[in-house]
Amino acid sequence: MPHSDTHVLGLIADTHGLIRPGVHEALTGVELILHAGDVGGSSILEELRMIAPVKAVFGNTDAPGEPDLTEEILIEVNGVRVHVSHGHEVGSPTPAKLAARYDADVIIYGHTHRQLVARLDGRLFVNPGAAGPKRFNFSPSVGRLTISNGSAEVEIVDLS
Repeated sequence: MPHSDTHVLGLIADTHGLIRPGVHEALTGVELILHAGDVGGSSILEELRMIAPVKAVFGNTDAPGEPDLTEEILIEVNGVRVHVSHGHEVGSPTPAKLAARYDADVIIYGHTHRQLVARLDGRLFVNPGAAGPKRFNFSPSVGRLTISNGSAEVEIVDLS
C-alpha cells in the first residue's frame, strides 16, 4: 500500500452474484476492496474494480479454480496486519475460532451473512455482512476499514 498516514479499505462479502446499487456509493474513495468470499462469478469482481483494485478469497459456494480468488489474503497496511478468509474453514466462524487460527491485527471474514465488529485481545474482527441477495432476515451491508497511525477502526454501511 502507498505510504500515507490514513488508508481506507472497502470490505465486502457474500455477494453471491449480485452487486447492489448502493455498493458503489458506500465504497467510494476506498483504495482497495477486500472481498471475503462467496463472490458468485468474475463479473462481480470486474464491477468492483470500477471502484478500486480488488483482492478476493474463495467462499464455500465459489467455483474451484476461479483464477481471481485465493484461499486467504494477508497484507500489511501502515504497520497493521490484515487477514481475510471466508471463515467457513473453521466451521461456524467466531472471533475466538478465527483468533486461534490466524495471527493478524485485523481479521476479516464472511460466511455467516451477519454483521459483526468485535475486539478480542486487542485484535479487531470484522464480518461486513452479506452484500448480495437478502437472506436470513439480515440487512445487506459492506464495511469501510480505516487504518491510521497503526490502529484500525471499521464502519458498517447498511445497503437497504
